[in-house]
Amino acid sequence: MASKKRNNYHWQLFLPIALGLCVVFGFIIWYQYKREADYRAEMLTEQLELINSRVLKAYEDDQSLRPINMFLSSYFAGSRYEGVRISVYDQDGRQKYSLGIPLPFEYSDLQTIKEIEPGANGRRLVRDENDDVYFLSSNRSNDGKILVLSALPYVTDVDDAIEVDATVWYVIIGCMVLTLVITYYFTGRLARSVVLLKEFTQRVSTGGHFTDADKFPRNELGDISREIIKIYRDRVEAAEQIRKERKVAIHAIEEKARVTRQMTNNINHEIKTPVGIVRGYLESILGDPDMDAATRTRFLERMLSNIERLSNLLNDVSTMTRLENGSDKIAINKVDMYDLVYQIDYDLPINNLAGNLEFSFDIPLECYVSGNAGLLNGMICGLIKNAAMYSGGTKVGLRLISESERYYMFSFWDNGNGVSEEHIPHLFERFYRVDSGRSRKQGGTGLGLPIVKSTVLTMGGSISVHNRTTGGLEFIFSLPRWTD
Repeated sequence: MASKKRNNYHWQLFLPIALGLCVVFGFIIWYQYKREADYRAEMLTEQLELINSRVLKAYEDDQSLRPINMFLSSYFAGSRYEGVRISVYDQDGRQKYSLGIPLPFEYSDLQTIKEIEPGANGRRLVRDENDDVYFLSSNRSNDGKILVLSALPYVTDVDDAIEVDATVWYVIIGCMVLTLVITYYFTGRLARSVVLLKEFTQRVSTGGHFTDADKFPRNELGDISREIIKIYRDRVEAAEQIRKERKVAIHAIEEKARVTRQMTNNINHEIKTPVGIVRGYLESILGDPDMDAATRTRFLERMLSNIERLSNLLNDVSTMTRLENGSDKIAINKVDMYDLVYQIDYDLPINNLAGNLEFSFDIPLECYVSGNAGLLNGMICGLIKNAAMYSGGTKVGLRLISESERYYMFSFWDNGNGVSEEHIPHLFERFYRVDSGRSRKQGGTGLGLPIVKSTVLTMGGSISVHNRTTGGLEFIFSLPRWTD
């Protein structure tokens, strides 16, 4: 089907051009033939005029005309001029000499000859009373006393002399055929680009793939065709990329909605526990007006503990919401990590955040990171608090382990018990607890490490965790360097 269309279009392009070329060549052939025929006929008449001039020269030299005519007769014997006829008249029309059949004196005025034949050189081609056709030439002497008429019968030899050489026709026809072949070839190259474009559109419209872009000819039309295909492919790739990005965005939205629902459910579950406990103690106190003071005090202390747990949970949820939904509104400034960690270390004995753990740090001076001082303070304190509650160790520390042109890399470690390897991938998940009962008893909200990770990500860094070979956990996190 494609081959048939290719041929049809090729011939539609080739035939008008070929027809135009044939018309041009036809005109050239006709013009060349006429020009060549006129030239050959003119050569014949010029020869007759040369004969006339010789006769007139003999007359002007006062020579006898008979010898010169006899010479001409013998000179032209055996040639196409063998039958030449020469007639000489005086001014009164009396014939003085004739070679061959005399020519009528009336032919002296060529304009009055009515028997002129139309043809290549009609003024010189004459038909006599015997229906013979011949070439005619007429000349007068300078004194006007002598008229010389010469004629050459239009016989086969003369016709052959006038006829254009067949070689000329072969050359002309050969050139025309060669031109048509070249035209066919180049129109085929032009048609190929159009046909390939047609094939491209058919395949694209049916959902197929076009793999023949390299078959376009190396010309302007081929370059345009390849550019069209490139633009189409770029648009297809862009559309596919947009589709993938939309799919990723939809997945992210769905995942965020899922996480939000999960977090909401977990928050509801986490809130119900302290609220239920507080409600139970309140009902007990209200239901027993005669409750002893020691029991009432113990109930109130437990209520206060659960209220604090609920307050911590709400604070952590607020922090998570701020980090996830309002990260673009968090101010990023130049933070001196040495001063920040030094202040945390200074405040630990006062707030008892580290419990019985010994805290140490190794941060160089002028270690400036790009971040938010309040959030970074909360992140480091969160790691210390997490280690104090769950590590079971005696020491924790923070140190700078490497740096590059863009980032500082830090390590926070403890020398505790660590966790089982199956728990490592889940430590940053919301409300995930290695030991649920023990964690709740110690007052953990399950959001400490997720807040740590969200803080690092919001600052533009990354964080990972693993068990140390010497015991305990090690958190490796990076923070971007501050650039002035």
